[in-house]
Order: sequence, then C-alpha cells, then structure tokens
Amino acid sequence: MRKFLLSIAFLVLSISAHAADQRLNILFVFADDWGRYASAYAKADGRPSVNDVIRTPNVDKLAAEGVLFRNAFVNSPSCTPCRSSMLSGRYFFQTGQGAILRGAHWDSAIPSFPLLLLESGYQIGKTYKVWSPGELADAPFGGQKFAYEKAGRLPNQFSASVTQQLSQGKSLEEAKEVVFEQVRQNFEAFLHDTKPGKPWLYFFGPTNTHRKWLKGSGKALWGIESELLKGKMPAFYPDVPEVREDIADYLGECQAVDAYLGVLLEALRLSEQLDNTMIVVSGDHGIPGVPSGKCNLYDNGTAVSLVVKMPGIKPGRVIDDLVRLPDLAPTFMEVGGVVPPGGLYGRSLLPLLKSEKGGVVESDRNWVVVGRERHVDIAREGNLPYPMRGLRTKDFLYIRNFEPSRTPMGDALQVSDGHAPSFQELENNTYAAFPDMDASPTKAWLVAHRNDAQWRPLFEKTFGKRPAEELYDLAKDPDQVHNVASEAAYATNKAELSRQLQARLKDAGDPRLDDPVPFEKEPFTNGRGKVKEENRHKQ
Repeated sequence: MRKFLLSIAFLVLSISAHAADQRLNILFVFADDWGRYASAYAKADGRPSVNDVIRTPNVDKLAAEGVLFRNAFVNSPSCTPCRSSMLSGRYFFQTGQGAILRGAHWDSAIPSFPLLLLESGYQIGKTYKVWSPGELADAPFGGQKFAYEKAGRLPNQFSASVTQQLSQGKSLEEAKEVVFEQVRQNFEAFLHDTKPGKPWLYFFGPTNTHRKWLKGSGKALWGIESELLKGKMPAFYPDVPEVREDIADYLGECQAVDAYLGVLLEALRLSEQLDNTMIVVSGDHGIPGVPSGKCNLYDNGTAVSLVVKMPGIKPGRVIDDLVRLPDLAPTFMEVGGVVPPGGLYGRSLLPLLKSEKGGVVESDRNWVVVGRERHVDIAREGNLPYPMRGLRTKDFLYIRNFEPSRTPMGDALQVSDGHAPSFQELENNTYAAFPDMDASPTKAWLVAHRNDAQWRPLFEKTFGKRPAEELYDLAKDPDQVHNVASEAAYATNKAELSRQLQARLKDAGDPRLDDPVPFEKEPFTNGRGKVKEENRHKQ
C-alpha cells in the first residue's frame, strides 16, 4: 500500500512538473524614458505626429503578430515610482519610499512579480535597469544577483558609444554592430544558463533613451531629418530648428531600442524558443527634458508604447481600452501560474489578449489614475514634493495640484528675467534651474527665450505655478494645452471627475489624503544632494 501511495505521489509530482514546464517564457523589454513613440502608432494617432517620422520595424512586426495597445499609461511619470508601481501591481503611493525618486527605498515586504515568478520555479535574469535610483538598486528583482551584463554596457549610451567607434575608424554599420553585439552576448549568456524545459523571465532595461544623447545623432546615425518634424510636433513644443533636432535625436535613441529588440528576437529564434515566449515591450514614462513630458501628468508624460505578442492570440489587433503598466504584474503572474496577492491596482491583461476583438474589449477599463510626489529631492526648498493626482478617461484629463504655491518643475534657482545660466549649462546640468526637468537643448532654448513675447506663455506654462485644478477636453484639445477648469460650461464635468478621483484615492488609501501627510516629512523629504544650495546662492 505504501509503495502504491508513493507511486501515486510520484505520478502527481511528475504531472505537476510537466504542467509547470508548459508555462511560457517571458521576454520583457522596458526602456527608460521611452514614451509612446513607434511607427506602429502613426496610423493610430489619426493626425500628424512625430510617429510619422520614426521607424521601428521590429516593434511594428511584433504589433502585427500580436497586440498594440493604443491607450497605455504609467501610474507615475518618474522612473522609480513608475517601476515601483509596475513591478508590484500597486499604486505608486502604496509602495512606501518607492513612491519617490531620489531617496527611494524598496520595502521587501511588498511582493514583486519577478520574485514571485522566481519562487514559482521561473529562472530570472536582467540586463541593465530594473528599479533605480533607490536602495537597494534593482531590489524588486533580487538586486544584482541575477544580472547579465558582463558583455558590456555600451547600449545604455548608444549615440556616444557608436560615435566613439566611428572615431576609431569603423564604418557606421560596424560601429552599431559593436553595440548590438553586447546586447546579443548578454542575452545569450542568460539563455546559456537556463535549464531546458524550465520557464524563464528576462528583463532587458536599456537606458539610452534617458538624457543625455549626442546632438545631431538622430541624423548622423539614423538619417532622421529633423525638418520632417515641422508641423508634426504637439502644440506644447516650440516648432523651431533647435527643438526639432532635439526631438529627432531622441527618436534616434528610440530606434536604437527597436534595433536592440531585433537582436533579442533573433537570439530567441536561433535558440528555437520564439514560439513559447511571451514578448512585452514598453517604457517607464514620456520623453525627458521637454514641456509636458516626464514628471507631468499630461499624456506626453504618462502615455507609453505597449506591444504584446504571445502564442495563441489573434494577431494584428489594436486595443483601445485604457490600460496601465501596473496591469503587467498580475498579467505576468497569471502567465506564470502565480496567484496574485491582495491589494493590487493592476488587472491582468490576459482577457484582452485572449479576446479576438479590437477596439474597446472591456468597457469598464475606461479610466486611469496617474500621480506624482517627489522627483529630484533638491528641486524645491526643503526637499518638498510637487504632489499631483490625475484621472484620465476617454474624454477628459482632470488634474489636482495639491500644493499650487509650489513650482511643478522645481525652483528657478539661477533664472530670473534678467539672468540665466548659459545655454550650454542648461543643456548639460539638470540642477542649474528647474531640476525636475532634465537638462536638454529644448530646456535651454525655452529659458533663453523666456522674455520673448511669442514664447513667454509657453515658458510660464512649463515652469510657472499651476492652478489647483486642471481640466482638458481631449476631443477639442488632444495636446492638453487649454485648461478649461474655470469655464462654466465644464463645471459639471469637473465636479464629477473630481468626485471620482477623490473616491478612488480614498478607496486606495492614498497617504496624500491623510492629515498630516507623510509625504511632507521625513523620510520622504530627506535630502540627497548639495547642488541646489550652491545654485541658490547664485540667484
């Protein structure tokens, strides 16, 4: 009898092991500061846009073979808070010190999908950025224990790395290949270490789309003509040569991410694992160093690319449901056979992926909450945050600025009507002024033209104080530049959106609603830098 029971137990274990072996591998490409930029979105935009100029053949092919999400949003448009939310499936404000950037600390009591998959039998590996800045770096992925980066880190500075290779006499194709080879070798090292028949998760997190990149690299390395952007840029960008070149250079870095994806897909094909792998491609928020981008709750800061391919789904669909990156955590858990823990904001995307419909699949996926607390610690006096929450629906974007007396992009520091740092310093030193906007040619141009009558309103909208409430009618104002919160015709809309946002924040236990507010005191206001005080003395 005992032998019979042992045989049954062995059979059950064998069946369980076999079932586990059928779980999909997961390749997750998650680029730093990569917003909603891919040529696959050009048609989806329905109007002239910068996506008419970019060329991303690998993302496009993936979309044609899988699903393109037209309306994907981050929970917070700042690197660490976004990643805290995405990795846990929670609101960013539910992640303790993970809710801020500089000074962030990961709470090990919060489950993250990579470590849950690891516990369930997945092999995990990562290359480059998963979660940072913060202590400990990449903590939700086990720190650097599962890093595969020995081949090199040149892909994180694409334009600088390729230019360096060109200076050594290599052709452009050869120079790019040096960088691509590091992508290939790091991934192949991971694949070499995986055990046959055991599922894996590989997280590829390039940072080349984060500032800074080389001026003119979009044209020099990718042939992107900045003049093609004329008339296609959103209304909150100065449509001038300097800014068009800056955007073209950024698009070049986005095309580099697409090229990295192509390298990874080829390695999968050669290893004969392409057909049993779920592939997800996205980024952690919008473009840095520009108006309405990174650190802002407008779509230019919160909307991102999201493309998914996996076996057994109807390909070539475009889904219009409003989805959020925290949805990825329960999605990956479900794919890996992990029961999601309680308290998640995210909802698995598998019902959308397995549906055969395009357009709106689930009508209740019609809102997204976005928000922000602190980005750069020393951006404002006293290391204070700029607290914002927003509710994005199909028709409106409603924003609540909790402390309108503060400056959203940080203190002016050395900038006044009659004085400003040099153009070069503003291009290269984020902390010279308005530290919550990355240094860039666009930032420098705006500051340099702050007293020009034509550009003063844009300068003020970008860097000046904002009202307690903002409301944008997306059908009439897709670029979200005309705040209608004070207009009587929108009073009912504003009141209802405010009520909905307040109810959802209360239901989620947002600490911003507490009294006193924990985000307004230590450890959330601990300082990490000295640059601000040095600059403050120069005013």
